[in-house]
Amino acid sequence: MAQTTEFHGYGPATLFATAMLALLAGGVQSCWIPQPATQPKQYAALWLTAGVICAALIGTQMLVRANRLHSGMADEMVRMAVAQFLPAASTGVILPFVLLRVTPSSLWLLPGLWQIVFGLGVFASCRCLPRPMLLAGIWFLLTGLSCIALGDLRALAPVTMSIAYAIGMTLVAAIHYFSARKALISEDNEF
Repeated sequence: MAQTTEFHGYGPATLFATAMLALLAGGVQSCWIPQPATQPKQYAALWLTAGVICAALIGTQMLVRANRLHSGMADEMVRMAVAQFLPAASTGVILPFVLLRVTPSSLWLLPGLWQIVFGLGVFASCRCLPRPMLLAGIWFLLTGLSCIALGDLRALAPVTMSIAYAIGMTLVAAIHYFSARKALISEDNEF
């Protein structure tokens, strides 16, 4: 039953907070890592740290919300949500280490690859999310491909990560918010 139930464990406010964290990380990059090609480890560390903080926020709230909204199925729903996104998350964490170790000159690919991988994680999770979430997956896929299409160090500009993730996560938050409102209205109409 958990596999066919829409997962409501993601909180729109927390998802929006991650969008704001992406903008903050872009600001930090602008101030302290103005030339990321000459500071590749700091660049990767900044964005990995931002990603870990966002994942921790989402994960914490997901556990709280799932227990409240899915009661008896909460553990299975959380396990399923994590399992669907885990391959993308793991890839996103490992990717900078591979690029920095094997081909540091290809660091400019990292923002685009991260966005593509994140988009694939969204697509993998769509089975238990609201249908419009496909739009978020498409957003991240297109922004990632656009970063790669730049073909050079311009892809490392703060806006390529911060704006793409801020808009994308705002879209994700809005989809969850309106989906939850729609579900409440449907429940009210049943009574």
